[in-house]
Amino acid sequence: MKNILKTAKTIVIKIGSSTIVNEKTGQVKSTWLNSLADDIRSFRDMGRNVVIVTSGAGAIGRNVLGLPSGKIPLQQKQAAASVGQIKLCQIYSDVLSERNLKTAQVLLTLEDSENRTRYINARNTLNTLLEMGVVPVINENDTVATAEIKVGDNDRLAARISQMISADVLVIFSDIKGLYTANPRTNPDAKLIPVVEKLTPEIYSMADGAGSSVGTGGMATKLLAARIATEAGCIMAIALGSELYPLSRLEKTNECTWFLADETPISARKAWIAGSIKPRGTLVLDSGAVKALALGKSLLPAGIKEVKGNFEHGEAVSLADENGKILGKGLCSYSSVEAIKIIGKKTAEIEKLLGYRGADEIVHRDNLYTEE
Repeated sequence: MKNILKTAKTIVIKIGSSTIVNEKTGQVKSTWLNSLADDIRSFRDMGRNVVIVTSGAGAIGRNVLGLPSGKIPLQQKQAAASVGQIKLCQIYSDVLSERNLKTAQVLLTLEDSENRTRYINARNTLNTLLEMGVVPVINENDTVATAEIKVGDNDRLAARISQMISADVLVIFSDIKGLYTANPRTNPDAKLIPVVEKLTPEIYSMADGAGSSVGTGGMATKLLAARIATEAGCIMAIALGSELYPLSRLEKTNECTWFLADETPISARKAWIAGSIKPRGTLVLDSGAVKALALGKSLLPAGIKEVKGNFEHGEAVSLADENGKILGKGLCSYSSVEAIKIIGKKTAEIEKLLGYRGADEIVHRDNLYTEE
């Protein structure tokens, strides 16, 4: 099978606690992290976006606070995460800035990926950071997350992020080369599965629990991440992360387990918009906007004649011509109240009319589905 990583434009990498933190000392593996930073610099030089979803804050914080390994109360976990997070992100910032890479810290909870307004805001922020050449460093916001709302592991968080930004590939770096037919630590006959075309009950049965004392995820959570990612059109890999230069190593060796997706990220997103969201209003398009829609272009305020219904920022709207024919559906960048103020206007007038500079597009083409 060809190496999918070679053609990926946007790559999300998930780094587990045991990959980045020494279990015995609670210190970051600096040599390893520097090798990863070299890889990221190389990928950026090739015009490829890299997003980091990292664990390790809790493990670092435990060491700083002198907390024991194993189970501790939630409040102590949150305290350790808050202490470790600032140290971890500073380390990432220092290592990447040495290679002239800008970084941004992003902390998210499960609610941020499920609440539509928060989802759109997070998506817009991440895409803007990538457009500006920044490497986002993302972690679950363990300081405020509780047992009820936390994602629970960064494997699934990485999958949600991949879904959010329509990433081409998600790479989960682990302490194992991929998915095996059995646990390779206990079964010498276990074989690496290079490609999983479809997640089946047989595949799920191969999962095992967490393998290290500092991590929270195991193979089961990685398969759940694979389901989220592949359903969003994102191809996922489970690969060995413990060796130096893990990204370039994966690109050269292709040694991992690839989980294939049936669709591309954009086509999966458009299918989701088409079938899963009920429109809360309607935008009536002029003839120029109808032509732009047919060409797959974004819709600008100048091409909108009328706003019908009441909706909030990020909610779905139907798109219709002046005769009432429904042409498609999209996620609106503005609420109905805001949209009414800017329709028929040029994008340069948005800031004056609303008091802030919002998106140029009233519906971006990536958030747009058109009827056949």
